[in-house]
Amino acid sequence: MSSESPNRRQFVKTASIAAAGATTFAGSLQQAVARAAHNSVDETLRIGLIGCGGRGKGAAINATHADPNVKITALADAFSDRIDSCREQLNVEIGDYMDVDDDHCFTGFDCHVPLIDSDVDVVLLCSPPYFRPAQMEAAAAAGKHIFCEKPIATDAPGVRRVMAASEMCRDNGRSLVSGLCWRYDLGVNATMDRIRGGEIGDIKAIEANYLTGELWHRGNKPDWSQMEYQLRNWLYFNWLAGDLIAEQHIHTLDKCLWLMEDEPPVRCYGTGGRQKRTDAMYGNTYDHFATVYEWANGLKAFSHCRQMSGCWSENECHVFGTTGIAHILRNHIDNAAGSWRYRGPKRSMYDVEHDFLFKSIRNGEPINNGDYMCKSTLMALMGRQASYTGQEMLWEEYWNDDQVLGPDVLAWGDYDPGPVPVPGRA
Repeated sequence: MSSESPNRRQFVKTASIAAAGATTFAGSLQQAVARAAHNSVDETLRIGLIGCGGRGKGAAINATHADPNVKITALADAFSDRIDSCREQLNVEIGDYMDVDDDHCFTGFDCHVPLIDSDVDVVLLCSPPYFRPAQMEAAAAAGKHIFCEKPIATDAPGVRRVMAASEMCRDNGRSLVSGLCWRYDLGVNATMDRIRGGEIGDIKAIEANYLTGELWHRGNKPDWSQMEYQLRNWLYFNWLAGDLIAEQHIHTLDKCLWLMEDEPPVRCYGTGGRQKRTDAMYGNTYDHFATVYEWANGLKAFSHCRQMSGCWSENECHVFGTTGIAHILRNHIDNAAGSWRYRGPKRSMYDVEHDFLFKSIRNGEPINNGDYMCKSTLMALMGRQASYTGQEMLWEEYWNDDQVLGPDVLAWGDYDPGPVPVPGRA
């Protein structure tokens, strides 16, 4: 793995922002966005969207908020009805930024190939995580700028493929921005700055929670094959989504990695299962995980995620220090000197990540989030495997794991995704 970790200091340097405090960070960001909007390089940037679900539509809209001279010129998805719906909604919401004709709508398992070949400048990778390694490789090899949603793979070999593709982006001088959006949140960055400034002393432990309700399910239809059913309900199949610890909880785990200067844990262990989503319609994923990650210095992060309705919910990362406690998403710190809460400017982190992407393109100063987005994904998958198997997982061993999830050949028809994993048997 690359030794370079785009931690907070590199994030600041790359974005040309000196974030000594929240106001400085926010003010510099506003200047950065203004410079991007009035840059001397005023050529229209052509954007291709791969994955036309809700997150894909959102990313396309965020891109238009970030730069006034962009056009969405191509759409790709496994299903034509998803493209039609996305195209219709985007025409209503951002019609002036849409320039997608019928010849630039691509479907099928390899829909990314003709889209990348369609003379786009920027590719938004928003398809299910299973597809991202192949799509990243193709986009990087073609010299495209990339926005890539999280997680970036569903197995360790896929993570290694994306790490290599991110290095290709670096070598090609192309920008790569991750959908780990909290890294671009103003309040979270201000809170992280204060933690690094010693306001809670030395970090002694982390409690990382993503306890939420249930998500969507799109049902089934008699004319759908098993493959189509799984793709349309991809959240519930570990080969497509990586399970909830990777697909959703990765945001919280990424904050733990960020707190540790992007140095990965050396080991983890955990447990999990499914108590409410027990019907076969929910595929082979769990509905809860509890994992413990340990770093080389002995510090531990106690991690919990759950997708169950009717339960207490919390999405937060609590950081316990020798002189205080920080609650990262609340942007709140308590210590002996009193209490601090971020009250500075707000801007959607989903817009901000695209602000940085397009600013970097316009200014010819590439940024690359590849290192941490790969490490956070592997951290999530490592916790999944520890919970699936009931065994301790070591980072160096799991980095070299050779298990590949998913079919040998993608084809419409029946595909057995495997049973629900049982600890002690897997």
